[in-house]
Amino acid sequence: PDSGQMTDFSSILIVGERGMLAHAFREVLAGRGMAVTGGDLPQLDITDASHVAAWFDRVRPTLVINCAAYTNVDGCEKPDSPAVAVNGLAVGTLAREARRLGATLVHFSTDYVFDGTLRRPLKPDDPVAPQSAYGRSKLLGEQELQRADPPGWLLIRTAWLYGPNGSNFPQAMLSAAKAGKPLRVVDDQIGSPTYTLDLAQATLDLLQQGASGIWHVSNAGQTSWFGFAKAIFQEFGIAPVSLEPITSEQWKQIKPDSAIRPSYSVFDLSPLERLLARPMPSWQDALRRYRAALGKG
Repeated sequence: PDSGQMTDFSSILIVGERGMLAHAFREVLAGRGMAVTGGDLPQLDITDASHVAAWFDRVRPTLVINCAAYTNVDGCEKPDSPAVAVNGLAVGTLAREARRLGATLVHFSTDYVFDGTLRRPLKPDDPVAPQSAYGRSKLLGEQELQRADPPGWLLIRTAWLYGPNGSNFPQAMLSAAKAGKPLRVVDDQIGSPTYTLDLAQATLDLLQQGASGIWHVSNAGQTSWFGFAKAIFQEFGIAPVSLEPITSEQWKQIKPDSAIRPSYSVFDLSPLERLLARPMPSWQDALRRYRAALGKG
């Protein structure tokens, strides 16, 4: 990670504007009095270089926030998945266009670029070894961005993302519980659930500090998917019919086509918290605010 030159916020383009993370950015940017232009399919197809070039020429962005991604982790395992095109090669297209116009590009990657064997909080320069097609496609995106090297690029790895305006783990748990389905949830994968609004706030704070390079951003603290599920039901005051912890191995027997996820992918947030001069909110605090945000919706 690095910090230096201030970012130019005069013309902001959000790519993938209809997605869950883009919604959070729109809300946070509006709260800071910043206007944005957004593009998404079918008008803006990031796998089509001519589309991207035309958008960049029209908007003339000084800052591009790429929220577009193919995030169906298990779907990425299928041979006809668009993961490599969307999560990998298209990032290179965006990065080359950003370089051509002298724009800063912010791109988001994932804890799934790690193999989960390092049992300590992960630093940006720790060795990567993705175990899933999704993780490999996101790593390709990281490499494409660094190869194109647009000015002041910012690559943020995040984890276990959820928020309003999108499909996510809390919604899947709540829907299953309301439908009266018994739930078996993996209890031996440890990570940090991350709230989209906290990720958007931290990203913009990093940009305002002139940060560039690779940063790890998540909510603070750690839990398992099972622990997260228990906390969701407690927070929303819903009792599932049954909630049972299982191992990754048992899950793989139930869903043989599912992707392999890292068993441990907690981030070292100390560089981030030092630069921002504040701790990241805990995942429990974020979950409370998520429930409150849904209540207002």
